[in-house]
Amino acid sequence: MRFMIIGMATKETEAGAPPTPEAIAAMQEYNEQLVKSGVLLAAEGLAPTSKGARVKFSGDTITVTDGPFAEAKEVIAGFTILQVKSKEEAIEWVKRAPIMSPHGETVVEIRKLMDAEDFGADFTPNEEIAKVKF
Repeated sequence: MRFMIIGMATKETEAGAPPTPEAIAAMQEYNEQLVKSGVLLAAEGLAPTSKGARVKFSGDTITVTDGPFAEAKEVIAGFTILQVKSKEEAIEWVKRAPIMSPHGETVVEIRKLMDAEDFGADFTPNEEIAKVKF
C-alpha cells in the first residue's frame, strides 16, 4: 500500500522562512531511516502559495488565481510517499518524524493512494501510463 504523508503549512512556511539547520538535519536523518527501511518512494517540500496558482473549472469557465491564497484555511507545505503494509505502519513512521515547526506544533495528514485494484475488476489501466515510474 502507498500512503501520502501531507505536511500542512504554517505561518512560517507560507512566509517562505526556511527551517532551522537543526530541523533540516533532523529531517534528513529521518528520511535516511525511511530510505534504509525501503519504504520511501518520494519526499518533497513545497514553495509557499505565493509562488503558485490555482485553476478553477466551472462548466466551460476556467479561472486562474495567482497565490497567495488568502481564503485558504489549510495549505500543504510538503509531502512524503511511503510504501508500507498498512495504515498503521504509516502512522508509526509519521510518529517518528521530527517536528519542523519552530513552535513545536504541526499537523500531518495520512492518505492512502489509490491503486488499480481499488477501482474494481472492471477497471482497465492505461498501458502507457502504467509504464511510468516515479
